Parts: sequence; structure tokens; C-alpha cells
Amino acid sequence: MSNLKIVVIGGGAAGFFGAITCAANHPHTQVILLEASPHVLSKVRISGGGRCNVTHACFDPAMLVQAYPRGGKALRGAFTRFQPKDTIAWFASQGVQLKTEADGRIFPVTDNSQTIVDCLINAAILAGVQIRTSTPVKLVSPHPIPNSPLPIPQFQIQLKNGDIIECDRVLIATGSNPLGYHCAKDNGHSIESPVPSLFTFTIRDPRCQDLAGVSVNNTSIHLPEAGKVLKAQTGPLLITHWGVSGPAVLKLSAWGARFLHDCRYQTPLIINWLPDYKSDKLREMLLAVKSQLSRRMITTSCPIPIPKRLWVSLLNHVGIGAEQRWADLSKNALNLLIQELTQGRYIIQGKGVFKEEFVTCGGINLKEVDFKTMESRICRGLYFAGEILDIDGVTGGFNFQSAWSTAWLAGEAMGNNSLV
Repeated sequence: MSNLKIVVIGGGAAGFFGAITCAANHPHTQVILLEASPHVLSKVRISGGGRCNVTHACFDPAMLVQAYPRGGKALRGAFTRFQPKDTIAWFASQGVQLKTEADGRIFPVTDNSQTIVDCLINAAILAGVQIRTSTPVKLVSPHPIPNSPLPIPQFQIQLKNGDIIECDRVLIATGSNPLGYHCAKDNGHSIESPVPSLFTFTIRDPRCQDLAGVSVNNTSIHLPEAGKVLKAQTGPLLITHWGVSGPAVLKLSAWGARFLHDCRYQTPLIINWLPDYKSDKLREMLLAVKSQLSRRMITTSCPIPIPKRLWVSLLNHVGIGAEQRWADLSKNALNLLIQELTQGRYIIQGKGVFKEEFVTCGGINLKEVDFKTMESRICRGLYFAGEILDIDGVTGGFNFQSAWSTAWLAGEAMGNNSLV
């Protein structure tokens, strides 16, 4: 059996997992991993606040794909071959135990991302992967093998120091680094323009002033200008010094990534602080409180499940003062309060970041990739995995899972001699 020489460009999660899968399962391969920076797995190291949210406890591929604003359809088949349960099993086979938290996020039991970093590096070394750091790539060029009966390219990898590496197959797993996009375009691929995903909203509004740190466990938020394109996202919301954050905001930023970019992150945001309450039921409840607690101050008797500081702020916004009693609540003030609680209109004035976890919407056009093997449909022998693809998930371990799955498929396929 002839040996295959394979180069993996990118020392992140997808690059490492693809290299390990290929080298470990296909001993006839020589796998070289190239990383431009001095350190590998940097994003793994800082992810999940330094704990590394490895994957998510969702084991039904049909449900799993719903966590991906872009790429879910393409990943459906991939997840039938490698999904979170396979991720858990693989790390267990390497001696790394994972744990599932109440919200479904999965972390190493050590709560330390270094556990995952060490595991991947050790597995790569054990499999025989050659890891080369501080080795930036300049060009990836295919050229036909002389006298080959098939139009299968042999690749030349030109490094920035002028060296040339020749190989049979290439996996590009550079994340959202422009180098990967340039290499893909040089080999005939089109790129869906990359824009940020998973970010917080900058909102400067008197209703949020002095409320930094206040959180509401269940909210529903949507972007009205996006029409029916974007469904409302639900979940916890946190008021910050600069605006709003929390799972509901991060999910909406992912689903609305392109819309928000196109409007330069300046658009209305509708917040329903009480999604479990229909407006008519809320009205009935508030009227009952008005009748039963007529002599009490409205600001000191909050009958709904939101923080008292937020309740007082919203009351002030609709003109209900600190000394006003329930008996004095007018019909107009009641209508304004219900409107504020269920359809409060705020203005997004910019975007923040979600800690250090930068996720990008955009990348390689998915129609140009065979998701059975992750091989290019345009340039044979060229493979892609991870965030370089136009795939992104919401927060919770989904982005790592798409990296593991696409890298595993690529690693399996690249080492298959029958494809030569």
C-alpha cells in the first residue's frame, strides 16, 4: 500500500482532530500539521471561560442541526456519522472524562481547557502527526502528477519562508483566518463574506441605566425590522454596563448575524420580559392586584417575576411615580405598562463581543463541498473542516461539535487509499 503525504493547515480544534483521525486510523499516512503562530489550540485554551465547552448534550441529529443558523442542513448527514455521543466516547478513550451541566453544555470534569489541549496534543503525537508551529503558509497550489491516468492533483504548499512542501492531500482548517479564504479562492472556491456572530448588543437607554448585573431568567426578544426572517429567541437576558447580553441575546445575534451586519448594528430590538404571560392574562392579573392591594405603593409591590430594580425602572419610564398607589393606576398607565413589559422597544446602537469567543458567520460555500468526505467538489484532494466553512452554531458547544464532526469526516476520507 503506497504512503500518502497529507498536510493539515491550521492548529486549532478542527485541524488537530482531522490530523489525529487521519494518522491514527490510516497508519500508511504521513500527516504534517502546520500552525502559523507559536502556539497551537489557542482558541480551545480560552473557550468557555477557560473551561472549554467541548460539545452539547443533544444526541438526535435532527434536533442538533436546529442549533445552527447556517450549515444545519449540510450537517444533518455528518451528525449521523459523528455526533456528540461520539465526541464524548472519543475523549473517554483518551482518558478524558466529560460532564454535562444543567443547560446541556458539556465540559471536562477538570473544568480546565488545558485538559482538552493536552489531550489533543498527546493524541496527535501518539498518532505520529508532525506538528510544526511558527510555520505560516503562503500558497496552496495543485499540479497534476506526471503520467497519472487520473486528474488527481499533487499539492505544493509554499511557506512564507520560501520552503516548499509537496503532498497528496490538503486539509484547510484555518478558522476565519483570511489565509484559508485566500487559499480556497486560489483553488476555485467562492466565499460567503465573513461577518461576526455571537455578540452582545450595545444599548444606551434610560430604562437600563444603573441596572448592570440585573438578569431575567426567561425573556423573548426579536428584531422587528427583520420581519418573518428571524424568529424570536428566548432565554435568560443580562443587563450590562453597555447594553444587554445573555443566552437570548447571543442566540439572536447568531440568527441575525447578516441582517445586523447589513444594518450596521443599528436597529430596533423588542424585549418581552414576560413571555409566559399573554397580554390579556397580564391585564387581568394587574387589575386584580389593583383591586386587592389598592392602598399599596406600586413600586414596592411587584406582582410579576422580574427583578424589583427593573420593575421600578419600567414604572418610571411609563410615568408611574414612587408615591403612586395601585388605586391611582389609570387605564392609560396600565396599557403603557403592559406594552412596556411585553413589547418594550429598544434601539441597538452597536455590537460588543462575547468574551474571547469570536465566531464568524460566512466562509466556504457549502455547495462546493462534499459533506460525506469534506472534500472540495472543485479541487480534488483539497478538504475543509471547522469554521472556515459557512457554518456557525449558537453558544453552548455547538461550534466545537461541528469542528469535531467535519474534521473526523475529513480525516477518515483523506487517509483512504481507495480514493487515489
